[in-house]
Amino acid sequence: MDPDFEQPIKELEDRIAELTRLNGQKGVNLESEIAELRKELKTMTGRLYGNLSPWQIVQVARHENRPVLQDYMKGIFNEFIELHGDRCHGDDRALIGGFATLNTHRVMLLGMEKGKSVEEKIKSNFGMANPEGYRKALRLMRLAEKYGLPVVCLVDTPAAYPGKEAEERGQAEAIARNLTVMAALETPILVLITGEGGSGGALGVAVGDTVLMLSNAIYSVIPPEGCAAILWRDASKAPEAAEALKLTADSLLKLGIIDEVIAEPPGGAHRDCDGTMTVVKEALARHLTRLKRVSTRKLIEKRYEKYCRFGSARKR
Repeated sequence: MDPDFEQPIKELEDRIAELTRLNGQKGVNLESEIAELRKELKTMTGRLYGNLSPWQIVQVARHENRPVLQDYMKGIFNEFIELHGDRCHGDDRALIGGFATLNTHRVMLLGMEKGKSVEEKIKSNFGMANPEGYRKALRLMRLAEKYGLPVVCLVDTPAAYPGKEAEERGQAEAIARNLTVMAALETPILVLITGEGGSGGALGVAVGDTVLMLSNAIYSVIPPEGCAAILWRDASKAPEAAEALKLTADSLLKLGIIDEVIAEPPGGAHRDCDGTMTVVKEALARHLTRLKRVSTRKLIEKRYEKYCRFGSARKR
């Protein structure tokens, strides 16, 4: 469902759609009314989205119409050849990976798939990867290192799957191993938080030389509802928790956790998928070009220094 704060926008859009349908019927001319409403819609959208609270941004990041991995694969990459399995247990459909091309850049693409339809969401476990997903990602990252391909990671997950079977197969170990390997991987790693960057589930593929984030995405150690349930034993205090967690792109940029915020089109990525693809493709191509010019030794040194600074009180 649409977030509550979007209701005025939705009502205006419905009104414009209705007038557009009636326009031209039996000599009726509603062009001026439609133009005036579109102008009002643009003003209202800019005003609402220019002053979102952290909790409202959480709602936008989870919007059911927000672009998912399959949209980015079709809208940004020229080709994609999927690689399957972790060579140990199975093939996790929540974490997808394979060879891809972005303009002239050949890369290894990794990403969480949430799915769109109910069937797709169930198949992809709502974007929550199991250990075999992280081990598949690790296998593909080592393959990228072998062939000298940059790794591009698109992150959109509420968390790693917390089920009993996942824990039995070593969920924590799989994520921890990925963190260790990515810290010293001898190829560029470019990360983009597209929606939810949740807990270790996100970090398991997000140790990057450059970490980008869409302006209405979130990145946090815990969801606001979980934080509220632990601190106040009251999930209804999620808006207060969202404020305290500093999970928005602007807050994380100031803290030095991410390196750049990619501005979404007015009204959010879910209102303009094509516009979102355009700005994301430009940003990814620009950073890939820059990272490929850095020597491997320098790349690893800077990556190590970057993550050692986290939590430091020193001025960045």
